[in-house]
Amino acid sequence: MGYRVAVVGATGNVGREMLNILAEREFPLDEVAALASGRSQGDIIDFGDTDKTLKVQNLEHFDFAGWDMALFAAGSGPTAIHAPRAAAAGCVVIDNSSLYRMEPDVPLIVPEVNPDAIDGYKARNIIANPNCSTAQMVVALKPLHDAAGIRRVIVSTYQSVSGAGKAGMDELFEQTRAVFVGDQKTHAKFTKQIAFNVIPHIDSFVGPESGYDGYTKEELKMAQETNKILDPDIRVSATCVRVPVFVGHSEAISVEFDQPISVARAQSLLREAPGIMLIDKREDGGYVTPIECVGDYATFVSRVRKDPTVEHGLTLWCVSDNLRKGAALNAVQIAELLGRRHLKKG
Repeated sequence: MGYRVAVVGATGNVGREMLNILAEREFPLDEVAALASGRSQGDIIDFGDTDKTLKVQNLEHFDFAGWDMALFAAGSGPTAIHAPRAAAAGCVVIDNSSLYRMEPDVPLIVPEVNPDAIDGYKARNIIANPNCSTAQMVVALKPLHDAAGIRRVIVSTYQSVSGAGKAGMDELFEQTRAVFVGDQKTHAKFTKQIAFNVIPHIDSFVGPESGYDGYTKEELKMAQETNKILDPDIRVSATCVRVPVFVGHSEAISVEFDQPISVARAQSLLREAPGIMLIDKREDGGYVTPIECVGDYATFVSRVRKDPTVEHGLTLWCVSDNLRKGAALNAVQIAELLGRRHLKKG
């Protein structure tokens, strides 16, 4: 006996990836529905690499009664309207937008990091999926924090254009083509040219009332979400940068600990931690780059080394497929966790 699962925003990058992962992981399904706006109603989309196809249904008219879970990848606007409607109908919402992440009565979950927090979902029947850059970082930090206690994190991200959706990917492609054929380069999705460039600006800037004056919302999310998921006492400073990579986020993370921890001990912990693949050879190519992580479930960690500028410090390199662990995979893992702990079938 399986679950009835709706994927909201099924025609977008993350929604399609959710369907792929549900199929790949053989999630126990009795029925799956692909939902999107009325513009996509009637379109036919694939259910992963299976022979099964799905006809897209109109989210506006969909009745969530009798459905077990809804994986939302529709953005904050549609989610604000339809997630409460689904939750009220008894369908548990797993939301990928930023809308509910910092709500105190909505659990913010990374299954490898804080699985017990999912027990709070019944307050509103909604579970939040974290920001893509936060998700991979807290997976890498969790075993280190448990061992030595993290005091402070300085992180610089190198985020792919797929984090900005299909429009971001299209803009990188068109600008790159324009460079080689001599056409005019225009930009609409990003504030400056992204092809052959990097942009130290993701999302809008926040004001002094946030306590992070001069930072962007993306940078603020990394701090606040890490505190909610991992530990409220960890101090986080992030610089989030968009880079001309189609898929795969990278992060350079410097960590200050309360207790001493050696490089060898950190490597051992990371090697054994769930969801992490340690590839750390001090030789040419002995590390993972974003192009190598595409399509993989793991969060890759490389270049673990001592930070000599603080008493107890390490620096590491972290790479993950942002459409997977940063979004779709984490949502499906939450669904699996929810099923095991609360919605058992059969």
